[in-house]
Amino acid sequence: MAGTRAAIRYAKAVLSLALSEKKADKVNDDMKLIANTISENEELATVLSNSVIKTEVKKASLLAIFPKVNKVTNGLIDLLISNKRIDILNDVAVKYSALFDEHNGKEVAQVTTAVALTKDLEKKVLAKVKELTNKTVELESIIDESILGGFVLRVGDKQFDASISNKLDKLKREFTLN
Repeated sequence: MAGTRAAIRYAKAVLSLALSEKKADKVNDDMKLIANTISENEELATVLSNSVIKTEVKKASLLAIFPKVNKVTNGLIDLLISNKRIDILNDVAVKYSALFDEHNGKEVAQVTTAVALTKDLEKKVLAKVKELTNKTVELESIIDESILGGFVLRVGDKQFDASISNKLDKLKREFTLN
């Protein structure tokens, strides 16, 4: 929990600095690269979170892996190293991207279906979500066969569950109450 709050604080500070230097887009690209690399590479995540490994080794590793990142991103890495918080780099990168999207009026909608969405249906879902939120929306499609059919749409902290499994659960609760 404390790591998450710290990650949000660092991400807000980096976003503020990047916006003032008009480099928020480039820093966002760096943050996406960092988040993807750390989440896909378990060894890197282990190195960053291991307290036995010296900070110089961690910094050298990060600079070797990310040699062409922006100076704002390099500054973040230096700051996290000096504050002994490099283990939250992935969280900071993820939070930065979320804050950047929020700043630009962009939101990610997750739609969970039992089968893959067709392009036509994807366009309809995007149009409906944009109409409801008045924001630019990026659709993240998740396939979960356990919902049987229908869909579950999550935008921010709102969720609309129109899945068959949800309807069956409601019916089951109605019959058990009577």
